[in-house]
Amino acid sequence: MTTTLRVNYQTEPALYRHWKLEFDGPIATLRADFDENAGLRPGYKLKLNSYDLGVDIELNDAINRIRFEHPEVRTVVVTSAKEKVFCSGANIFMLGVSSHAWKVNFCKFTNETRNGLEDSSTHSGLKFLAAVNGACAGGGYELALACDQIVLVDDRSSSVSLPEVPLLGVLPGTGGLTRVTDKRHVRHDLADIFCTTSEGVRGQKAKDWRLVDDIAKPAVFAQKVRERALALAAASDRPADARGIALTPIACTIEADALHYPHLSVNIDRVKRTATFVVRGPEGAQPDTPQAIEAAGAAWYPLALARELDDAILSMRTNELDIGTWLIRTEGDAAQVLAMDATLVAHRNHWLVRETIGLLRRTFSRFDVSSRSLFALIESGSCFAGSFLELALACDRSYHLALPDDEARAPTITVADTNFGLYPMVTGQSRLGRRFYDEQPALEAVRARAGQPLDADAAFALGLVTSNPDDIDWADEVRIAIEERVSMSPDALTGLEANLRFNGPENMFTRIFGRLTAWQNWIFQRPNAVGEKGALKVYGKGDKAAFDWNRV
Repeated sequence: MTTTLRVNYQTEPALYRHWKLEFDGPIATLRADFDENAGLRPGYKLKLNSYDLGVDIELNDAINRIRFEHPEVRTVVVTSAKEKVFCSGANIFMLGVSSHAWKVNFCKFTNETRNGLEDSSTHSGLKFLAAVNGACAGGGYELALACDQIVLVDDRSSSVSLPEVPLLGVLPGTGGLTRVTDKRHVRHDLADIFCTTSEGVRGQKAKDWRLVDDIAKPAVFAQKVRERALALAAASDRPADARGIALTPIACTIEADALHYPHLSVNIDRVKRTATFVVRGPEGAQPDTPQAIEAAGAAWYPLALARELDDAILSMRTNELDIGTWLIRTEGDAAQVLAMDATLVAHRNHWLVRETIGLLRRTFSRFDVSSRSLFALIESGSCFAGSFLELALACDRSYHLALPDDEARAPTITVADTNFGLYPMVTGQSRLGRRFYDEQPALEAVRARAGQPLDADAAFALGLVTSNPDDIDWADEVRIAIEERVSMSPDALTGLEANLRFNGPENMFTRIFGRLTAWQNWIFQRPNAVGEKGALKVYGKGDKAAFDWNRV
Protein backbone atom coordinates (compact mmCIF):
# COMPACT_ATOMS: atom_id res chain seq x y z
CA MET A 1 0.00 0.00 0.00
CA THR A 2 1.19 3.50 -0.72
CA THR A 3 1.03 6.28 1.84
CA THR A 4 -2.11 8.44 1.82
CA LEU A 5 -0.14 11.35 0.43
CA ARG A 6 2.27 10.71 -2.40
CA VAL A 7 5.30 12.88 -1.73
CA ASN A 8 6.94 14.54 -4.71
CA TYR A 9 10.59 15.46 -4.10
CA GLN A 10 10.81 17.68 -7.17
CA THR A 11 10.38 21.41 -6.85
CA GLU A 12 11.91 24.68 -8.10
CA PRO A 13 12.48 28.18 -6.70
CA ALA A 14 9.31 29.58 -8.29
CA LEU A 15 7.31 27.10 -6.20
CA TYR A 16 9.09 27.66 -2.88
CA ARG A 17 6.85 28.51 0.07
CA HIS A 18 9.54 28.53 2.74
CA TRP A 19 12.94 29.70 1.50
CA LYS A 20 14.18 32.85 -0.23
CA LEU A 21 17.35 32.65 -2.34
CA GLU A 22 19.52 35.69 -2.99
CA PHE A 23 22.82 35.97 -4.85
CA ASP A 24 25.60 38.51 -4.45
CA GLY A 25 28.77 37.48 -6.27
CA PRO A 26 30.49 34.70 -4.30
CA ILE A 27 27.83 34.73 -1.57
CA ALA A 28 24.37 33.19 -1.70
CA THR A 29 21.90 33.83 1.10
CA LEU A 30 19.21 31.34 2.05
CA ARG A 31 16.57 33.02 4.21
CA ALA A 32 14.19 30.88 6.22
CA ASP A 33 10.71 32.35 5.96
CA PHE A 34 8.52 29.32 6.49
CA ASP A 35 4.87 29.76 5.56
CA GLU A 36 3.02 28.47 8.61
CA ASN A 37 -0.03 27.66 6.46
CA ALA A 38 1.93 25.62 3.92
CA GLY A 39 2.64 22.41 5.79
CA LEU A 40 3.06 19.35 3.61
CA ARG A 41 0.12 17.66 5.31
CA PRO A 42 -2.90 19.00 7.24
CA GLY A 43 -3.08 19.10 11.02
CA TYR A 44 -0.38 21.56 12.05
CA LYS A 45 0.98 25.05 11.39
CA LEU A 46 4.66 25.79 10.81
CA LYS A 47 4.87 28.54 13.40
CA LEU A 48 8.15 30.15 14.50
CA ASN A 49 10.01 28.84 11.46
CA SER A 50 9.39 25.24 12.47
CA TYR A 51 9.76 22.82 9.60
CA ASP A 52 8.42 19.63 8.10
CA LEU A 53 9.42 17.44 5.16
CA GLY A 54 8.20 20.01 2.65
CA VAL A 55 10.62 22.61 4.04
CA ASP A 56 13.50 20.17 3.74
CA ILE A 57 12.55 19.22 0.18
CA GLU A 58 12.88 22.89 -0.76
CA LEU A 59 16.18 23.21 1.13
CA ASN A 60 17.61 20.19 -0.69
CA ASP A 61 16.53 21.65 -4.02
CA ALA A 62 17.95 25.08 -3.18
CA ILE A 63 21.36 23.64 -2.31
CA ASN A 64 21.40 21.68 -5.58
CA ARG A 65 20.49 24.86 -7.49
CA ILE A 66 23.46 26.59 -5.90
CA ARG A 67 25.76 23.67 -6.66
CA PHE A 68 24.88 23.43 -10.34
CA GLU A 69 23.29 26.70 -11.42
CA HIS A 70 25.60 29.07 -9.54
CA PRO A 71 29.20 27.81 -9.62
CA GLU A 72 30.38 31.34 -8.78
CA VAL A 73 28.94 30.96 -5.27
CA ARG A 74 31.55 29.99 -2.71
CA THR A 75 29.74 30.64 0.56
CA VAL A 76 26.10 30.05 1.46
CA VAL A 77 24.78 32.12 4.35
CA VAL A 78 21.82 30.42 6.07
CA THR A 79 19.75 32.88 8.08
CA SER A 80 16.16 33.88 8.85
CA ALA A 81 13.81 36.45 7.40
CA LYS A 82 11.70 36.49 10.56
CA GLU A 83 12.20 38.78 13.56
CA LYS A 84 13.80 37.24 16.65
CA VAL A 85 13.60 33.64 15.40
CA PHE A 86 16.11 31.70 13.31
CA CYS A 87 14.45 28.28 13.33
CA SER A 88 12.61 26.48 16.11
CA GLY A 89 13.30 23.03 14.65
CA ALA A 90 11.05 20.25 13.47
CA ASN A 91 7.39 21.04 13.96
CA ILE A 92 6.39 19.29 17.17
CA PHE A 93 2.72 18.96 16.29
CA MET A 94 3.69 17.41 12.94
CA LEU A 95 5.75 14.84 14.85
CA GLY A 96 2.88 14.25 17.27
CA VAL A 97 0.38 13.36 14.54
CA SER A 98 2.78 11.44 12.27
CA SER A 99 3.24 7.70 12.04
CA HIS A 100 6.47 6.17 13.24
CA ALA A 101 7.53 5.44 9.67
CA TRP A 102 6.88 9.05 8.62
CA LYS A 103 8.97 10.40 11.51
CA VAL A 104 11.88 8.08 10.75
CA ASN A 105 11.86 8.82 7.00
CA PHE A 106 11.59 12.55 7.72
CA CYS A 107 14.61 12.42 10.05
CA LYS A 108 16.61 10.35 7.57
CA PHE A 109 16.06 12.78 4.69
CA THR A 110 16.83 15.71 6.97
CA ASN A 111 20.04 13.97 8.03
CA GLU A 112 21.04 13.40 4.42
CA THR A 113 20.40 17.05 3.58
CA ARG A 114 22.48 18.27 6.53
CA ASN A 115 25.25 15.82 5.76
CA GLY A 116 25.15 17.05 2.16
CA LEU A 117 26.23 20.50 3.33
CA GLU A 118 29.33 19.00 4.91
CA ASP A 119 29.92 16.80 1.88
CA SER A 120 29.95 19.85 -0.42
CA SER A 121 32.21 21.74 1.97
CA THR A 122 34.70 18.86 1.99
CA HIS A 123 34.63 17.83 -1.66
CA SER A 124 33.39 20.83 -3.66
CA GLY A 125 34.63 23.91 -1.86
CA LEU A 126 31.11 25.18 -1.16
CA LYS A 127 31.16 26.63 2.35
CA PHE A 128 28.25 27.31 4.71
CA LEU A 129 27.80 29.96 7.38
CA ALA A 130 24.87 30.01 9.79
CA ALA A 131 23.91 33.58 10.66
CA VAL A 132 21.75 32.91 13.70
CA ASN A 133 19.73 36.09 14.07
CA GLY A 134 17.16 34.87 16.59
CA ALA A 135 16.08 31.93 18.72
CA CYS A 136 17.62 28.75 17.38
CA ALA A 137 16.30 25.49 18.79
CA GLY A 138 16.36 21.78 18.10
CA GLY A 139 16.56 21.00 14.41
CA GLY A 140 17.24 24.67 13.73
CA TYR A 141 20.46 24.44 15.72
CA GLU A 142 21.20 21.12 14.03
CA LEU A 143 21.01 22.93 10.68
CA ALA A 144 23.45 25.51 12.02
CA LEU A 145 25.73 22.74 13.30
CA ALA A 146 25.95 21.32 9.77
CA CYS A 147 27.44 24.62 8.57
CA ASP A 148 31.17 25.33 8.64
CA GLN A 149 30.74 28.25 11.02
CA ILE A 150 28.04 29.74 13.25
CA VAL A 151 27.67 33.43 14.17
CA LEU A 152 25.07 34.22 16.85
CA VAL A 153 23.53 37.64 17.35
CA ASP A 154 24.29 38.89 20.86
CA ASP A 155 21.02 40.65 21.67
CA ARG A 156 20.47 39.28 25.20
CA SER A 157 17.63 37.04 24.04
CA SER A 158 18.77 34.93 21.07
CA SER A 159 20.11 31.54 22.09
CA VAL A 160 20.96 28.12 20.75
CA SER A 161 19.37 25.05 22.30
CA LEU A 162 18.69 21.34 21.93
CA PRO A 163 15.56 20.99 24.12
CA GLU A 164 14.32 17.63 22.85
CA VAL A 165 15.19 15.62 25.97
CA PRO A 166 13.65 17.91 28.61
CA LEU A 167 10.65 19.06 26.56
CA LEU A 168 9.73 16.16 24.28
CA GLY A 169 11.25 13.00 25.74
CA VAL A 170 13.11 12.31 22.48
CA LEU A 171 16.59 13.02 21.08
CA PRO A 172 17.86 15.70 18.74
CA GLY A 173 17.17 13.58 15.66
CA THR A 174 19.38 15.06 12.96
CA GLY A 175 22.89 14.88 14.31
CA GLY A 176 22.82 17.42 17.14
CA LEU A 177 24.24 15.21 19.87
CA THR A 178 26.99 13.93 17.61
CA ARG A 179 28.03 17.23 16.05
CA VAL A 180 28.16 18.99 19.42
CA THR A 181 30.84 16.52 20.53
CA ASP A 182 32.54 15.17 17.40
CA LYS A 183 32.52 18.38 15.36
CA ARG A 184 32.44 21.28 17.80
CA HIS A 185 34.28 19.48 20.62
CA VAL A 186 32.00 20.81 23.33
CA ARG A 187 33.23 19.37 26.62
CA HIS A 188 31.01 16.43 27.50
CA ASP A 189 29.80 17.74 30.87
CA LEU A 190 28.90 21.09 29.30
CA ALA A 191 27.19 19.21 26.45
CA ASP A 192 25.22 17.28 29.09
CA ILE A 193 23.98 20.52 30.66
CA PHE A 194 23.25 22.04 27.25
CA CYS A 195 21.20 19.06 26.04
CA THR A 196 19.10 18.87 29.23
CA THR A 197 18.34 22.59 29.52
CA SER A 198 15.33 23.80 27.58
CA GLU A 199 16.13 27.53 27.67
CA GLY A 200 19.40 27.21 25.81
CA VAL A 201 22.67 29.16 25.95
CA ARG A 202 23.27 32.65 24.59
CA GLY A 203 25.93 35.30 24.15
CA GLN A 204 29.49 34.89 25.39
CA LYS A 205 28.72 31.62 27.16
CA ALA A 206 27.64 30.07 23.84
CA LYS A 207 30.98 31.10 22.36
CA ASP A 208 32.97 30.00 25.42
CA TRP A 209 31.31 26.58 25.34
CA ARG A 210 32.13 26.27 21.59
CA LEU A 211 28.46 26.11 20.67
CA VAL A 212 29.05 28.95 18.19
CA ASP A 213 32.16 30.40 16.54
CA ASP A 214 31.46 34.05 17.16
CA ILE A 215 28.91 36.52 18.51
CA ALA A 216 28.09 40.04 17.39
CA LYS A 217 25.91 42.85 18.62
CA PRO A 218 22.89 43.60 16.42
CA ALA A 219 24.42 46.82 15.06
CA VAL A 220 27.44 44.99 13.61
CA PHE A 221 25.91 41.53 13.07
CA ALA A 222 25.44 41.89 9.28
CA GLN A 223 28.97 43.23 8.89
CA LYS A 224 30.44 40.36 10.94
CA VAL A 225 28.50 37.80 8.89
CA ARG A 226 29.68 39.28 5.60
CA GLU A 227 33.31 39.39 6.74
CA ARG A 228 33.23 35.75 7.72
CA ALA A 229 31.36 34.76 4.55
CA LEU A 230 33.98 36.47 2.39
CA ALA A 231 36.80 34.86 4.36
CA LEU A 232 35.27 31.44 3.77
CA ALA A 233 34.80 32.28 0.09
CA ALA A 234 38.45 33.28 -0.23
CA ALA A 235 39.51 29.77 0.78
CA SER A 236 37.21 28.08 -1.78
CA ASP A 237 38.31 26.86 -5.20
CA ARG A 238 34.88 27.15 -6.85
CA PRO A 239 35.25 29.04 -10.15
CA ALA A 240 34.47 32.74 -10.12
CA ASP A 241 33.76 33.04 -13.83
CA ALA A 242 31.98 29.79 -14.75
CA ARG A 243 28.45 29.74 -16.09
CA GLY A 244 26.02 27.40 -14.38
CA ILE A 245 23.66 24.94 -16.01
CA ALA A 246 19.89 24.89 -15.48
CA LEU A 247 18.48 21.95 -13.54
CA THR A 248 15.52 21.30 -15.78
CA PRO A 249 12.60 19.24 -14.42
CA ILE A 250 13.19 15.50 -14.15
CA ALA A 251 10.98 13.59 -16.56
CA CYS A 252 9.08 10.89 -14.69
CA THR A 253 5.94 8.98 -15.56
CA ILE A 254 4.21 7.62 -12.46
CA GLU A 255 2.01 4.56 -12.81
CA ALA A 256 0.21 2.54 -10.16
CA ASP A 257 3.05 0.03 -10.00
CA ALA A 258 5.96 1.74 -11.75
CA LEU A 259 8.14 4.80 -12.13
CA HIS A 260 9.58 5.49 -15.56
CA TYR A 261 12.48 7.86 -16.20
CA PRO A 262 14.54 8.27 -19.38
CA HIS A 263 17.44 6.21 -17.97
CA LEU A 264 15.75 4.24 -15.20
CA SER A 265 12.61 2.27 -14.47
CA VAL A 266 11.25 0.99 -11.17
CA ASN A 267 8.73 -1.83 -11.45
CA ILE A 268 6.78 -2.84 -8.35
CA ASP A 269 5.46 -6.35 -7.68
CA ARG A 270 3.02 -5.84 -4.80
CA VAL A 271 2.30 -9.54 -4.37
CA LYS A 272 5.98 -10.38 -3.95
CA ARG A 273 6.67 -7.05 -2.14
CA THR A 274 9.64 -6.30 -4.38
CA ALA A 275 10.70 -3.43 -6.61
CA THR A 276 13.04 -3.91 -9.55
CA PHE A 277 15.29 -0.98 -10.41
CA VAL A 278 16.49 -1.22 -14.02
CA VAL A 279 19.31 1.25 -14.69
CA ARG A 280 20.03 1.78 -18.37
CA GLY A 281 23.55 2.69 -19.44
CA PRO A 282 24.59 5.49 -21.79
CA GLU A 283 24.07 5.07 -25.52
CA GLY A 284 25.74 6.68 -28.52
CA ALA A 285 28.43 9.35 -28.59
CA GLN A 286 28.83 11.13 -25.25
CA PRO A 287 30.45 14.51 -24.42
CA ASP A 288 34.06 14.04 -23.35
CA THR A 289 35.37 17.60 -23.03
CA PRO A 290 34.45 20.26 -20.44
CA GLN A 291 32.96 22.46 -23.14
CA ALA A 292 30.77 19.68 -24.50
CA ILE A 293 29.73 18.62 -20.99
CA GLU A 294 28.67 22.16 -20.12
CA ALA A 295 26.78 22.41 -23.41
CA ALA A 296 24.88 19.21 -22.58
CA GLY A 297 23.95 20.63 -19.17
CA ALA A 298 21.37 18.68 -17.19
CA ALA A 299 21.00 16.26 -20.12
CA TRP A 300 24.60 15.05 -19.67
CA TYR A 301 24.09 11.37 -18.97
CA PRO A 302 25.88 10.98 -15.58
CA LEU A 303 24.10 14.02 -14.18
CA ALA A 304 20.73 13.03 -15.62
CA LEU A 305 21.05 9.51 -14.23
CA ALA A 306 22.14 10.73 -10.79
CA ARG A 307 19.11 13.02 -10.55
CA GLU A 308 16.71 10.30 -11.70
CA LEU A 309 18.16 7.67 -9.36
CA ASP A 310 18.11 10.10 -6.45
CA ASP A 311 14.46 10.95 -7.09
CA ALA A 312 13.50 7.28 -7.45
CA ILE A 313 15.16 6.26 -4.18
CA LEU A 314 13.47 9.07 -2.25
CA SER A 315 10.09 8.37 -3.82
CA MET A 316 10.27 4.65 -3.10
CA ARG A 317 11.47 5.14 0.46
CA THR A 318 8.62 7.52 1.36
CA ASN A 319 5.74 6.32 -0.80
CA GLU A 320 6.17 2.54 -0.87
CA LEU A 321 6.67 1.39 2.72
CA ASP A 322 5.50 -2.19 2.08
CA ILE A 323 8.02 -2.81 -0.70
CA GLY A 324 10.92 -4.02 1.42
CA THR A 325 13.20 -5.67 -1.13
CA TRP A 326 14.78 -3.81 -4.03
CA LEU A 327 16.27 -5.79 -6.91
CA ILE A 328 18.95 -3.91 -8.82
CA ARG A 329 19.47 -4.66 -12.51
CA THR A 330 21.37 -2.86 -15.27
CA GLU A 331 21.06 -2.85 -19.05
CA GLY A 332 23.55 -1.58 -21.60
CA ASP A 333 27.09 -1.64 -22.90
CA ALA A 334 29.80 -1.92 -20.24
CA ALA A 335 32.28 -0.24 -22.59
CA GLN A 336 30.06 2.83 -22.69
CA VAL A 337 29.92 2.94 -18.90
CA LEU A 338 33.70 2.67 -18.68
CA ALA A 339 34.07 5.45 -21.26
CA MET A 340 31.79 7.59 -19.08
CA ASP A 341 34.02 6.81 -16.10
CA ALA A 342 37.12 7.78 -18.05
CA THR A 343 35.55 11.16 -18.75
CA LEU A 344 34.60 11.62 -15.09
CA VAL A 345 38.12 10.82 -13.92
CA ALA A 346 39.89 12.84 -16.61
CA HIS A 347 37.90 15.99 -15.79
CA ARG A 348 37.17 15.40 -12.10
CA ASN A 349 38.57 18.85 -11.20
CA HIS A 350 36.22 20.69 -13.56
CA TRP A 351 33.46 22.23 -11.45
CA LEU A 352 30.51 20.59 -13.24
CA VAL A 353 32.13 17.16 -13.33
CA ARG A 354 33.08 17.48 -9.68
CA GLU A 355 29.51 18.40 -8.72
CA THR A 356 28.17 15.49 -10.77
CA ILE A 357 30.52 13.07 -9.03
CA GLY A 358 29.30 14.56 -5.76
CA LEU A 359 25.67 13.96 -6.64
CA LEU A 360 26.45 10.37 -7.66
CA ARG A 361 28.37 9.88 -4.40
CA ARG A 362 25.47 11.14 -2.28
CA THR A 363 22.95 9.15 -4.32
CA PHE A 364 24.86 5.89 -3.90
CA SER A 365 24.99 6.68 -0.18
CA ARG A 366 21.19 6.89 -0.13
CA PHE A 367 21.19 3.19 -1.06
CA ASP A 368 23.56 2.45 1.82
CA VAL A 369 21.30 4.03 4.44
CA SER A 370 17.93 2.96 3.01
CA SER A 371 16.09 0.46 5.20
CA ARG A 372 15.45 -1.88 2.30
CA SER A 373 17.00 -5.21 1.38
CA LEU A 374 19.15 -4.76 -1.73
CA PHE A 375 19.92 -7.63 -4.11
CA ALA A 376 21.87 -7.17 -7.34
CA LEU A 377 20.97 -9.47 -10.24
CA ILE A 378 23.77 -9.70 -12.81
CA GLU A 379 22.25 -11.22 -15.96
CA SER A 380 22.81 -11.25 -19.70
CA GLY A 381 22.80 -7.75 -21.13
CA SER A 382 23.82 -6.12 -17.85
CA CYS A 383 26.56 -3.51 -17.52
CA PHE A 384 27.81 -3.64 -13.94
CA ALA A 385 31.09 -1.91 -14.73
CA GLY A 386 32.91 0.93 -12.97
CA SER A 387 30.40 3.41 -11.58
CA PHE A 388 27.57 0.95 -12.24
CA LEU A 389 29.41 -1.71 -10.24
CA GLU A 390 28.91 0.56 -7.21
CA LEU A 391 25.22 -0.36 -7.42
CA ALA A 392 26.06 -4.02 -6.91
CA LEU A 393 28.69 -3.31 -4.26
CA ALA A 394 26.08 -1.35 -2.30
CA CYS A 395 23.78 -4.37 -2.21
CA ASP A 396 23.43 -6.85 0.62
CA ARG A 397 23.89 -9.71 -1.86
CA SER A 398 24.72 -10.07 -5.54
CA TYR A 399 23.79 -12.99 -7.80
CA HIS A 400 25.84 -13.43 -10.97
CA LEU A 401 24.53 -15.73 -13.69
CA ALA A 402 27.08 -18.25 -15.01
CA LEU A 403 26.74 -19.36 -18.64
CA PRO A 404 29.71 -21.67 -19.11
CA ASP A 405 28.46 -22.92 -22.48
CA ASP A 406 27.62 -19.51 -23.95
CA GLU A 407 30.56 -17.17 -23.54
CA ALA A 408 29.01 -14.54 -25.82
CA ARG A 409 25.93 -14.16 -23.60
CA ALA A 410 27.68 -14.68 -20.27
CA PRO A 411 27.28 -11.52 -18.18
CA THR A 412 30.42 -9.95 -16.79
CA ILE A 413 31.35 -7.29 -14.29
CA THR A 414 34.31 -4.93 -14.61
CA VAL A 415 36.18 -3.23 -11.80
CA ALA A 416 37.56 0.23 -12.64
CA ASP A 417 39.61 2.93 -10.92
CA THR A 418 36.33 4.58 -9.92
CA ASN A 419 35.64 1.71 -7.53
CA PHE A 420 38.72 2.43 -5.44
CA GLY A 421 37.62 5.72 -3.89
CA LEU A 422 35.75 8.03 -6.27
CA TYR A 423 32.50 7.34 -4.40
CA PRO A 424 33.37 6.84 -0.73
CA MET A 425 30.70 5.75 1.69
CA VAL A 426 29.95 7.87 4.75
CA THR A 427 32.63 5.84 6.53
CA GLY A 428 35.20 7.32 4.16
CA GLN A 429 35.83 3.85 2.75
CA SER A 430 35.27 2.73 -0.80
CA ARG A 431 32.68 -0.03 -1.11
CA LEU A 432 35.44 -2.38 -2.18
CA GLY A 433 37.36 -1.37 0.94
CA ARG A 434 34.28 -2.03 3.05
CA ARG A 435 33.75 -5.39 1.34
CA PHE A 436 37.27 -6.60 2.10
CA TYR A 437 37.85 -4.74 5.38
CA ASP A 438 40.64 -2.82 3.62
CA GLU A 439 42.73 -6.00 3.65
CA GLN A 440 45.42 -5.38 1.07
CA PRO A 441 45.89 -8.91 -0.36
CA ALA A 442 42.21 -9.09 -1.35
CA LEU A 443 42.16 -5.55 -2.70
CA GLU A 444 45.37 -6.04 -4.67
CA ALA A 445 43.98 -9.22 -6.20
CA VAL A 446 40.96 -7.25 -7.38
CA ARG A 447 43.10 -4.35 -8.57
CA ALA A 448 45.20 -6.74 -10.65
CA ARG A 449 42.07 -7.65 -12.62
CA ALA A 450 40.79 -4.06 -12.98
CA GLY A 451 39.62 -3.28 -16.50
CA GLN A 452 39.06 -6.95 -17.33
CA PRO A 453 35.54 -8.31 -17.84
CA LEU A 454 34.97 -10.96 -15.15
CA ASP A 455 32.47 -13.74 -15.68
CA ALA A 456 30.54 -15.25 -12.77
CA ASP A 457 33.21 -17.77 -11.80
CA ALA A 458 36.03 -15.20 -11.91
CA ALA A 459 33.99 -12.65 -9.94
CA PHE A 460 33.05 -15.29 -7.38
CA ALA A 461 36.66 -16.40 -6.98
CA LEU A 462 37.69 -12.81 -6.21
CA GLY A 463 34.89 -12.42 -3.66
CA LEU A 464 33.08 -9.77 -5.69
CA VAL A 465 29.70 -11.55 -5.84
CA THR A 466 27.71 -13.62 -3.40
CA SER A 467 26.73 -16.49 -5.64
CA ASN A 468 27.34 -17.68 -9.20
CA PRO A 469 24.53 -20.09 -10.14
CA ASP A 470 24.41 -21.44 -13.67
CA ASP A 471 21.40 -21.17 -15.94
CA ILE A 472 19.96 -24.44 -14.61
CA ASP A 473 19.91 -23.26 -10.99
CA TRP A 474 19.54 -19.50 -11.51
CA ALA A 475 15.75 -19.13 -11.45
CA ASP A 476 15.22 -21.32 -8.39
CA GLU A 477 18.16 -19.98 -6.38
CA VAL A 478 17.22 -16.34 -6.95
CA ARG A 479 13.52 -16.99 -6.35
CA ILE A 480 14.14 -18.82 -3.10
CA ALA A 481 16.56 -16.16 -1.86
CA ILE A 482 14.04 -13.40 -2.54
CA GLU A 483 11.09 -15.31 -1.08
CA GLU A 484 13.07 -16.03 2.08
CA ARG A 485 14.06 -12.40 2.41
CA VAL A 486 10.55 -10.95 2.09
CA SER A 487 9.22 -13.45 4.66
CA MET A 488 11.44 -12.10 7.45
CA SER A 489 10.66 -9.39 9.96
CA PRO A 490 11.21 -5.97 8.35
CA ASP A 491 12.24 -4.55 11.73
CA ALA A 492 14.90 -7.18 12.26
CA LEU A 493 16.15 -6.82 8.68
CA THR A 494 16.50 -3.04 9.05
CA GLY A 495 18.69 -3.52 12.12
CA LEU A 496 20.64 -6.36 10.52
CA GLU A 497 21.37 -4.47 7.31
CA ALA A 498 22.37 -1.24 9.02
CA ASN A 499 24.88 -3.11 11.18
CA LEU A 500 26.37 -5.27 8.43
CA ARG A 501 26.62 -2.50 5.81
CA PHE A 502 28.76 -0.30 8.05
CA ASN A 503 31.41 -2.68 9.26
CA GLY A 504 34.35 -0.32 8.98
CA PRO A 505 35.70 2.52 11.11
CA GLU A 506 33.17 4.62 12.96
CA ASN A 507 33.06 8.36 12.36
CA MET A 508 30.66 11.24 12.91
CA PHE A 509 28.40 10.27 10.01
CA THR A 510 28.13 6.60 10.95
CA ARG A 511 27.34 7.65 14.51
CA ILE A 512 24.56 9.87 13.19
CA PHE A 513 23.10 7.25 10.85
CA GLY A 514 23.83 4.29 13.10
CA ARG A 515 23.93 4.88 16.82
CA LEU A 516 21.87 8.08 17.00
CA THR A 517 19.28 6.92 14.46
CA ALA A 518 18.88 3.55 16.16
CA TRP A 519 18.29 5.15 19.56
CA GLN A 520 15.89 7.72 18.16
CA ASN A 521 14.05 4.99 16.27
CA TRP A 522 13.52 3.14 19.56
CA ILE A 523 12.67 6.24 21.60
CA PHE A 524 10.13 7.37 19.00
CA GLN A 525 8.09 4.25 19.83
CA ARG A 526 8.35 4.35 23.62
CA PRO A 527 5.33 5.40 25.71
CA ASN A 528 7.43 8.04 27.45
CA ALA A 529 7.56 9.85 24.12
CA VAL A 530 4.43 8.87 22.19
CA GLY A 531 2.14 7.22 24.71
CA GLU A 532 -1.14 8.87 25.73
CA LYS A 533 0.76 10.93 28.32
CA GLY A 534 4.08 10.87 26.48
CA ALA A 535 6.05 14.11 26.32
CA LEU A 536 5.72 14.42 22.55
CA LYS A 537 1.96 13.90 22.70
CA VAL A 538 1.12 16.33 25.51
CA TYR A 539 3.44 19.14 24.44
CA GLY A 540 1.52 22.40 24.05
CA LYS A 541 -1.65 21.01 25.67
CA GLY A 542 -0.95 22.18 29.21
CA ASP A 543 -0.59 18.60 30.51
CA LYS A 544 2.48 17.18 32.17
CA ALA A 545 4.16 14.12 30.72
CA ALA A 546 3.76 10.92 32.73
CA PHE A 547 6.94 8.85 32.56
CA ASP A 548 7.51 5.20 33.34
CA TRP A 549 10.53 5.57 35.61
CA ASN A 550 11.95 2.13 34.84
CA ARG A 551 15.30 2.39 33.07
CA VAL A 552 15.43 -0.01 30.12
